[in-house]
Amino acid sequence: MWKKLRIPPISRVTHRLSLGGPMIRLDGKAVAAARRELLKTRVERFVTQHGRKPGLAVVIVGEDPASHVYVKNKVKTTTELGMASRHIELPHTASEAEVLETVAKLNRDAAVDGILVQLPLPKHIDSNKVVEAIDAEKDPDGLTTANLGLLFAGRKRVAPCTPWGVMAILEHYKIPVAGKRVAVIGRSNIVGKPMAQLLTEADATVTLCHSRTKDLAHHTRDAEIVVVAAGKQRFIGRESFAKDAVVIDVGMHRPDSGEFAGKLLGDVKFEELEGHVSAATPVPGGVGPMTIQMLMENTVTLAENRASKN
Repeated sequence: MWKKLRIPPISRVTHRLSLGGPMIRLDGKAVAAARRELLKTRVERFVTQHGRKPGLAVVIVGEDPASHVYVKNKVKTTTELGMASRHIELPHTASEAEVLETVAKLNRDAAVDGILVQLPLPKHIDSNKVVEAIDAEKDPDGLTTANLGLLFAGRKRVAPCTPWGVMAILEHYKIPVAGKRVAVIGRSNIVGKPMAQLLTEADATVTLCHSRTKDLAHHTRDAEIVVVAAGKQRFIGRESFAKDAVVIDVGMHRPDSGEFAGKLLGDVKFEELEGHVSAATPVPGGVGPMTIQMLMENTVTLAENRASKN
């Protein structure tokens, strides 16, 4: 069964969900900040008990600007939490064998509890092969076949960061999930499929929608909670949601041209939702900050698991 998430006291919760009132902005940045304080306590306790810091190693290959920004933020957060940070940069010309050897060395390093290889990788490198090379007990993204298998078997070690972050937002804002009709748009292994599994474990009735779904709006309008991970900017708006639904937008896009050039956008037309849905995550500031937070929480969980075995 779904484990209760550790949440801050009710006084720290921004809002309780109330139908018929103004739309609540589900502030992922605030949720992450509240959970970060709890996580610092876990890190301090781990250091006291085991004489070392939980360690996260981040590997980046190439010069993709967005990837370097993401990695910089992850390294910064790791350090602020009092964790050990390892940052490994490889050139775009690095071979697949070199990347795999880097991962192998980190697998053998006892001071490393989590290994993250920043995606996307250069085209000449098989991303699936690299991800599968990560020791499942050091996989804070929860994307190895072993960890996804445990998740779907109901015995999760860690869950993929973005859907796990969505569950944390719902918990923080006291949005009930059990018994609710939920539509998830998108069936990727990173978001859609694990999202549906986590919601199912939380006793929701889940419809998993995708590019071949007929009459998508029929499913989304019937849902009380909709998680949109379609991978298409401004994909759907007000007309796709029931009155007082809860909308979680996982999309993140920054177009180079057009009306919204240079702006960070989601899969949902957020400005259309006010006065119609009861709550929604904005972009930016919604699910995005939670992805990094859950990466940190997963790393500490893996560190605790390894330490308990030793």
